[in-house]
Formats: sequence, structure tokens, C-alpha cells
Amino acid sequence: MSNSPQKVHFIAIGGAVMHNLALALHQKGYQVTGSDDEIYDPAKSRLQSAGILPDNIGWNEENIKEDLDAVILGMHARKENPELLKAQKLGLKIYSFPEYVYEQSKEKQRIVIAGSHGKTSITSIILHVLKYYNRNFDYLVGAQIEGFDLMVKLSDDAPTIIIEGDEYLSSALEMRSKFLFYHPHIALFSGIAWDHFNVFPKFEDYVKAFEELADGLPKAGAIIFDETDNMVDVICEKEREDVNKVPYKAHPYEVKNGVSYLLTDNGKVPLKIFGEHNMKNLNGAKKILERLAITEEMFYEAIQSFSGAAKRLEKLGENKYTQIFRDFAHAPSKVEATTKAGKELQPERQLIACYELHTYSSLNKDFLPHYAEKLDAADRAVVFYSPHTLEIKKMPAISKDEIKKAFGRDDIEVFTTAEELDSFLKSQNWYNSNLLLMSSGTFGGTDLSQLAKEILEMPVDIPEGEKTAVKNKKSSKLRGIFKRKK
Repeated sequence: MSNSPQKVHFIAIGGAVMHNLALALHQKGYQVTGSDDEIYDPAKSRLQSAGILPDNIGWNEENIKEDLDAVILGMHARKENPELLKAQKLGLKIYSFPEYVYEQSKEKQRIVIAGSHGKTSITSIILHVLKYYNRNFDYLVGAQIEGFDLMVKLSDDAPTIIIEGDEYLSSALEMRSKFLFYHPHIALFSGIAWDHFNVFPKFEDYVKAFEELADGLPKAGAIIFDETDNMVDVICEKEREDVNKVPYKAHPYEVKNGVSYLLTDNGKVPLKIFGEHNMKNLNGAKKILERLAITEEMFYEAIQSFSGAAKRLEKLGENKYTQIFRDFAHAPSKVEATTKAGKELQPERQLIACYELHTYSSLNKDFLPHYAEKLDAADRAVVFYSPHTLEIKKMPAISKDEIKKAFGRDDIEVFTTAEELDSFLKSQNWYNSNLLLMSSGTFGGTDLSQLAKEILEMPVDIPEGEKTAVKNKKSSKLRGIFKRKK
């Protein structure tokens, strides 16, 4: 890999991964420029701080110079983008970001984490453990992780790169799944549940992308897979010459007083994360790490300090009566797993689960029935969607009755404005109740951290019977103290 400075231009630099890749290359000493028709925080502030925020918003073919070593094209940019057309005219090297990441990691061991759900968490666990032991590695992950400044690292000397492999399309020029461009030596499959209805209109098309990834593994490569997922099992158990198959399932665990513990041969290991799906994620990561010389003992030590990736069952706040979490869940399988995890954590508490229909798939009437029973683990279920979002996406309107029917719950609460949702949540008695907020959006522009703060500061109404029980418990404790003093 060349150490000489490179000139790289990003078309659609404002994306989550795109701006992180731009920052990573800037840190590496590359001359980085970029453009976009919209850039929001945190990308805007971070690019500005690094001195590579575009001077003007919008596309301008003058940004494309003959001396560019590479042009990186984001999925947000279309085929008729004037900068792309200029780059093509000049015959410049044009890459989607997964193609470019591969170019930068050809000489490394490449490990890709794929699946409809869990891939961010699994990647994050692997990164956390490797960092805990000061290993030298590169990475690409789809969320911010505690202890990591960027979501991308590309160095010249790291022997391994850990990549979260997204199945979504790569760019307007490369209409194939991103993970197909990484050419991994080891691939993990966490689960397959139909998603991205807009680009995979048939379930068979969606599954085919994962099968193609598995078929592309080299001899002496390895497939690590969730053996409890029927579709993954079918793909990964297929005979492939000299490719190792390593199945996994949820690590044995128990939940006590709101804390999850791994059950190991050497005792219980306390965790900061929870939910059966995370016990699967954790065990999948463990299988990968074993191949990177991380022993069981080392893994159990490091995993205790892992608090999760941003927006993945992230705790927004708590008091003695209530805990509030947010999660990026948007596909049906993610909504179901996250809701079950929220209830399992403290089954004695009421769980109010709020889910926003925000993606193209979730707002599609043909896809909606896939959400049937996915919120059933919640004591109270809430669905939010914005009619304005449907208008922007040029999709037909959805009625509240259609949503109730799709989710299979007549008691579901449906709201279409942030004000309605805010009013509903603040009208609840939050005694012995937890709140779960699930969305890849913002619930109509709601500041979720502020909402959580306000809910946690609200007074609660303790039922009379429980007031008496608490009073008796305190009296009993005081009598015990008094007796000891005597």
C-alpha cells in the first residue's frame, strides 16, 4: 500500500459512514475534499473541525480535477450527478465506499459481519475486546462506539480488518450489496429476515445476496453462523469445499434484579447489555475472537465493560421506578427481539414500547403484515408514523386501522404527530414502568434525551397497597436496627 499522499474526493460526503471514512483518510494524511446537497450534525461539525467541510452545499463539477487519485461515490448520489459525470468523462477511478475499503485492505485478513440484525452489535463487541487487549486492527462499523473516535479506521500496518457488512446496495453505479465487495476470509451470518423492500422486492432476491456472500468465501475460509436461524442454517450448512462451518447460539445466561449474567464454567459474568438476541450476538463475536487468539478467559474479562453501541438498547436514563431505552430497531425481526429484551430485563415492570414506521419497507402496505405480533411482548404498544414522510417518499397514505390490523393488536396506540406522542407519554403514570423507543428516525423531530429527562422528573402515583407495603418494610428495617443497637 502506498505511503504517498493521495487526493480523494467524496460525492455525498455527509453520510454516516462516508464522513467517517473521509475523516479516517484525512487523519492518514490524504488530501480530502467532498460535496453533498445536505449535511447535518454530527457530520457537519466533525467535518468542519477537521477543515474538510465543503464551502458550499450542492454539487459542482468544478470540484472534480484531473489530479484526483480516487472519487468515492455515496449511495445518496444519483447516476446523473454532475460531479460523477465529470469524473467519468475524465476517466478517474470511481469507487463505492465498500470498493474503496477493499482496495485499502487487500493485504489484510478481512472479517465481515453480515445479517439482517445484530451485525452492528457483534462488530462492536469484537472491536471492544480487541481494543481492551491493545490489538492492532482496522475496522468499519455502522454506529459510534464508546472508546472509538471514528466509525472507520484504515491503517497501513494492521494485519486484520473487522467490517460490518451491510446488504444494502453500494452506489448508483454498483447496484449490488455492499458486503459482496469486501471479499472476506471469514464471514459471520447473524440472521436473515426480509428487509429493504424497496431494493429487494422479493424475499428470494434478498436471500440470494447472502448466499452469494457465502459462496464467495475462499478455501480455508470460515462461515460462522446462528444455527437457530432457519434461513441462515440453510445457506451456511451448504457444502463448500474447504470452508469451515462454525455454528453458534445464545450463550447460557440468567437475569437477576435487572442484570444479565453469563453462566460459565468458572461462575457468573455480569454484563451491561441484556436480551437473548444480545447473548447470541455476544457468542457470535466470541467465535470470531477465538480465531484472533482471544481465549475464553480473556473474552469474559473484557466483555464485562462493554456497554453497547450507540442507539442499540442505549439507556437514556433511569430513576428508582423507571428505565428508558432507545434502539435503532426498524425491521420486524429487530423490533421483536428488542421488545422481548426490554420485557425480559424487568418482567415485573410494565413495558411501554414505542415504534416508529420510518423506512421505505416499514411504510409499505404490502410489507406491513410482517410486523404481526412483533410488539406482543410489550404491555402497551405504541406506533408512530408521519404522514409527511409518506408524502416525501411518494407513498400511499396508511390508516390507523391498517396499522392495528398489521400488528395484530386492537389495543395499539397510533400517533401521527410528535405533539400527540409527547402528550401521551407524559400523561402516563411511570411508577414501576419502563419505556422503549425504537426508530431509525427521530419520532418527528423529538429530542429523545430531553423527553427521557422530563419523564424521569415527573412525579409518580404509587398505589395505596404498595405504599403500605413500603411503609411496613421501612418500619421492619428500623425495628431491626433498633434491636441491634439495644
